[in-house]
Amino acid sequence: MSKCGKFALNFEKLPSTHDRTSTTKLEEFPGGPETFLFVAKFCYGIRVEFTARNIVMVYCAADYLEMTDEYGEDNLLSKAESFFHKNVLRNWKDSILALQSCESCMPSAEKLHILQKCLNAVSMMVCTDPSLFGWPMMMYGSLQSPGGSILWNGINTGARIRSAESDWWFEDISYFSVGLFERLIKTMDARGVRPEHLAGAIMYYARKYLPGLGRWQSVQSGKARTVASFSLTRATVDLKVLLESIEKLLPKKKGKSFCRFLLGLLRVALILGVSQKCQESLERKIGMQLELASLDGLLIPSYSDSDTLYNNDCVERIIHHFMSSESGLTVFSPPSLDIEPSPSSEPLRKVARLIDSYLAEVASDVNLKPGKIRSLAEVLPESSRPLHDGLYRALDIYFKAHPWLSDREKEELCNIIDYQKLSVDACAHASQNQRLPLRVILQVLFFEQMHLRTALAGCLNVLEAESAPTGQGTARTEMAGNVTSTSESAGQIVQRDGWVAVVRENRVLKVDMEKMRSRVRELEEEFSKIKQEMKRVTKSHSSLSSPRGVAKKLGCKLLPRSSDAQTDAGSTEPTPRPSVEQPRSSRHSRHRKSFSLF
Repeated sequence: MSKCGKFALNFEKLPSTHDRTSTTKLEEFPGGPETFLFVAKFCYGIRVEFTARNIVMVYCAADYLEMTDEYGEDNLLSKAESFFHKNVLRNWKDSILALQSCESCMPSAEKLHILQKCLNAVSMMVCTDPSLFGWPMMMYGSLQSPGGSILWNGINTGARIRSAESDWWFEDISYFSVGLFERLIKTMDARGVRPEHLAGAIMYYARKYLPGLGRWQSVQSGKARTVASFSLTRATVDLKVLLESIEKLLPKKKGKSFCRFLLGLLRVALILGVSQKCQESLERKIGMQLELASLDGLLIPSYSDSDTLYNNDCVERIIHHFMSSESGLTVFSPPSLDIEPSPSSEPLRKVARLIDSYLAEVASDVNLKPGKIRSLAEVLPESSRPLHDGLYRALDIYFKAHPWLSDREKEELCNIIDYQKLSVDACAHASQNQRLPLRVILQVLFFEQMHLRTALAGCLNVLEAESAPTGQGTARTEMAGNVTSTSESAGQIVQRDGWVAVVRENRVLKVDMEKMRSRVRELEEEFSKIKQEMKRVTKSHSSLSSPRGVAKKLGCKLLPRSSDAQTDAGSTEPTPRPSVEQPRSSRHSRHRKSFSLF
């Protein structure tokens, strides 16, 4: 025991008798019996081997027993310290194993700064380009240098597999306990590791231990991570403590996959019953990037004793956090998730569309109160919704699922809809919707008529401006300016409600009307010509039907009529018989009547 300063001092304190025996109790000895056996072998000259798994415990035990060079040349403490600095801290695998072994002797490792040195070494290797060092990486399933070359018996063969990726270290650090993982992430953050890499590592760690988060991983990595070069023991974690610790480590960043992960984390937090502070922090982080959320992620089931199917109060708090959140956050996607960067324009309108879809989804819940759906709809300002079709759809579904609502309650809910912001299709549907109160239908019809008048007026002005001749260009320019200023709102309504098709139809109708007018004029001219021809034909037939005209044509001379006989009274010729002349006159009169009817 001459190499152990602790034993030597105790031995000197014993009384100087012939048989000096004593019992020393080693309280809080680092490493346990296995480490003590290692130290005993070293003291008795038995060969021992330093490894990355036992070096930390041996180092702490040597310091505890005061095995310095004062009590023996090249003592255990100096050997352990030299091996730790020259071999362990320069290798990724050995640093990870040594860091994990610090769990069994944490106070001594803290005192000797072993833990901090391991944390700094690992953080430095993560920050540095791995192709500059010779660390073997275990994530590829075969021993390989960080640059991608295959190693055979430690010799670089030059054969390239693929370059190292930024997430190669996620699997290794996921075997640490919650406390050690938290300290490592904080050290990496202080050393300048990129926030997106830290977020990716945190998400990987959380998905590994928290049940139910796997389905919220938007893109599954097709690369299998297997421990080939060394074996790590999986840590035993308390899920509630893990989730609260992860929430503190999460960066205040924005990303589509990151927002999806936060929503899944909030679900697990509600199931585990974490502290109110942790839940509020998660809701605040989600609210800061609510425009990147999806509908399925926002449908959080109610795990408490609430009657509703979904946790609507939680969603309402998230919307409030969104309204009060600050802008200017950087957009990123964690590595190995391959998510496209989310557009940052018009986040308010995106959230409004998302909330309208959410209201339509939860409206079928029979236990949802009218006040709750109204409060959810009124959280966002009116400027966030250019169209109120989504609100109308949600209320229509709600009225269908709640047929016992009175007309007064329906009218109060319908007050959140601006009927001027309903599209043509929505107005047409609402005007025939029997679930709406009569007063609401009348208002919809009124605003529908206003829409039609304004839109048609704008269409006619546009058509008149387009059909103006080229010679009157200057005069029409001023009129077009007035038309533009007066019908600017009408043009917006046309563009907003999809009146482009109506404008095209009006143009087609105008062309068809011009064709019809020209055709009507042609028919009128033809009718007048036919009428004149009929008159001419009637005159010619009347002249041909008279007896004298017929006689003249035939070259005959007709007998004089009775009127002629009266005028020629002095004539000696006998008068014709009345019986012969009467039927002839009657025949001619019938012929004249027929032509007059024609």
